[in-house]
Amino acid sequence: MHYRRLGRSGLQVSELSLGSWVTYHNQVDTSAATEMLAAAMDAGVNCFDNAEVYASGQSEVVMGQAFKALKWPRLNYIVSTKFFWGLSREGNTINRMDTLNRKYLMQAIDGSLSRMGLDFIDLVYCHRPDPATPIEETVRAMSDMITQGKALYWGTSEWDAGEIRAAWDIAERHHLHKPVMEQPQYHLFHRQRVETEYARLYEDIGLGLTTWSPLASGLLTGKYRDGIPSGSRGAMASMSYLAKSLTDERKRAAVTRLEGIAAELDSSVAQLAIAWVAKNPRVSTVITGASKLAQLQANLGAVDVIAKLTPEVMARIDAISAPLAA
Repeated sequence: MHYRRLGRSGLQVSELSLGSWVTYHNQVDTSAATEMLAAAMDAGVNCFDNAEVYASGQSEVVMGQAFKALKWPRLNYIVSTKFFWGLSREGNTINRMDTLNRKYLMQAIDGSLSRMGLDFIDLVYCHRPDPATPIEETVRAMSDMITQGKALYWGTSEWDAGEIRAAWDIAERHHLHKPVMEQPQYHLFHRQRVETEYARLYEDIGLGLTTWSPLASGLLTGKYRDGIPSGSRGAMASMSYLAKSLTDERKRAAVTRLEGIAAELDSSVAQLAIAWVAKNPRVSTVITGASKLAQLQANLGAVDVIAKLTPEVMARIDAISAPLAA
C-alpha cells in the first residue's frame, strides 16, 4: 500500500480506503465489520468512510462498535462521514431534511460523534450542495466544526466546480478553514467531472479527491453480464435505480473486453477498474466497498495492478471504455 497527501494538506491517506455504503448494518454486522476493518488495516488501509444517512445512522453505529472492539490507537486511522439528508425526524413538517444550514450541521456532527463513539472525526463532507442555504452559512458552520475540535478537515461531495470554488473563496476571504477535498463518483464509465470539470481546481486550490464507486456499483465486476443476480446489490429494492446502467448492453460488452486485458495482467476486471482509478495522480484515495472478507481481499489486490498500467495498457483501456463514459 502506498500513501498520498489529501490535496495540499499534510494528511497521508492510503491509496485505497474502505467504505460502508449499502453494506454496513444492511449486509455487514458488527462482527463482520470488525473482521474486515482489521484485514484492511493489516493490508495498509488507514482511511474508513461513512455517512450519517447510510442505513439511517446505523452504519456509523456498526463502524463505531468495530473501532471500539479493535482498540486501535486513534492516531493510526482516519474516519470520514458526510452530512446533508439528515435522519428521520418523527412529526417534522417544517424543516427540510436535505439541507446544509447551520442548525442542521452543528447538530449533525454531534450525532455522528455519538453514534461512532469518537471524540472527533477526521474528514467531514457536505454530502450534496444545498441551493437553499447561502454557501457562506455552510462554510462558516463547517469551519466552526474544525475550530471546535469536532473535525479536522472538511470538504464536499458531488458539488460542481463553481460551488467548490465559491466555498473556497469565501473561506479565504474570511480567514476560515477551507474545503480540502471533494468526494465524486469516478470510474471507467463516469469521468467528465473529475477529468474535465475540476481540472483547474487541482492547481488553483489544491483540491484532493476521495473517489467513490470505482466498480460502477458492481458493473465492473463482470457479475451483471447475464442480468442481475439475486443477492447482488442490483437486486436490492433500495438500489433499483441502478438497473438501467447495470443492464446496459454496450457497457456489459465493454466489461467483457476489459476482462481480456485484466487476464493479461493476471488481474480480475474489478482489480483492473480499481487500479485504473488509483492511477490518476489527482486521486488521493479510492473508496472501495465489500460485503464479505474475500471480496475485500480481492479488491485490495488492485494495489499490485497499479504499476502494471503502462501508457500502452491505459490506451487500450481507454479505447474500450472512454466512448461510453459520461
